[in-house]
Amino acid sequence: MRNLRRQFLLDPDVIFINHGSFGATPKDVFRDYQRWQRELERQPVEFLGRRFTDLMRGARASLADYIHTSANNIVYTPNVTTSVNIVGRSLNLGVGDEVLSTDHEYGACDRTWRFLARERGFTYKNQPIPVPVTTREEIINELWKGVTSRTKVIFLSHITSPTAIIIPVAEVCARARGEGILTIVDGAHSPGQIPLDMQAIGSDFYGGNLHKWLCAPKGAGFLYARPETQKLIKPFVVSWGYESETPSGSTFIDYNEWTGTRDIAAYLSVPAAIKFQADHDWISVRTDCHELAREAQSRICDLTGLSPLHPDDTSWFAQLVTAPLPVDTNMSELKERLYNEYHIEVPLIIWNGRKLIRVSIQGYNSKREVNILLSALRKLL
Repeated sequence: MRNLRRQFLLDPDVIFINHGSFGATPKDVFRDYQRWQRELERQPVEFLGRRFTDLMRGARASLADYIHTSANNIVYTPNVTTSVNIVGRSLNLGVGDEVLSTDHEYGACDRTWRFLARERGFTYKNQPIPVPVTTREEIINELWKGVTSRTKVIFLSHITSPTAIIIPVAEVCARARGEGILTIVDGAHSPGQIPLDMQAIGSDFYGGNLHKWLCAPKGAGFLYARPETQKLIKPFVVSWGYESETPSGSTFIDYNEWTGTRDIAAYLSVPAAIKFQADHDWISVRTDCHELAREAQSRICDLTGLSPLHPDDTSWFAQLVTAPLPVDTNMSELKERLYNEYHIEVPLIIWNGRKLIRVSIQGYNSKREVNILLSALRKLL
């Protein structure tokens, strides 16, 4: 496995197997990010006043090509949490309506829906998807046990945060559309980790983080909306794009692209992140990372004697993988000792009463680091 550690700015003294939390940006991409920041400061009025529209159009075009959609179907956002808030606050949901999700969702998005449910009177349901999962049909059937005549929206992750399972979202979206249910997909972990095709996925709305597995700078994410559902989106921040004096022809873009003075360097650096991965044969990098992630999960499960949460198959996980830990594990002590004694940065998660360790393998990781993690777990557990 080729190691790209020197391409990144990470602390060489830390074994960083937590790319999934916030990502890490390569040096070349970070230089591009700082170049855009310097251009902004050199002539702010020229940059934000006269160049903004063309710059953002170009950045959207690059991302659109990467995720196989039209540039008119996406807007940049700081992160998926913002994207979910934009959609959730736009939809006309009220008393008697239901939003259905799973019990594998990311906490910030769960909180968004619970907040909106309390404010507006609709019901937010987390349908249990038991683990271990064995078939995609099983996931869909378990989810559909929560569908009722009042279900207006299905919200679910493409790759789940606590359990790192790839959900068959295309199948869910197709079935939901057939029943007149809107779909919103949390794709926080998808761009850069698995190939994306918005048309093939078929969701009404899709939010993605670009600062994670695509390795763009922090603060780069996007919101996709199908052309037919863009009219549902209201301004999250009312600014000059509302009642625009220079309309673009898309209220979806006008409402969400200009929200006031801000640093857009992270968005403008996304093309550099896409290019970095293309220049470094990222298909091969992802394949190698998946194999090392598979090995890490297998060895942790062998160590603990516990079964994995999903089959050992490429279609179930990519570079992010979760393995169960013994029920008597002291999670706070283990996390502290892993970092203080072994300089290992890795998340430990308590989910539905289960204790889990989530391992991220990116192009800068190595088998040696996985060996150190296993050696530490063997001693500390």
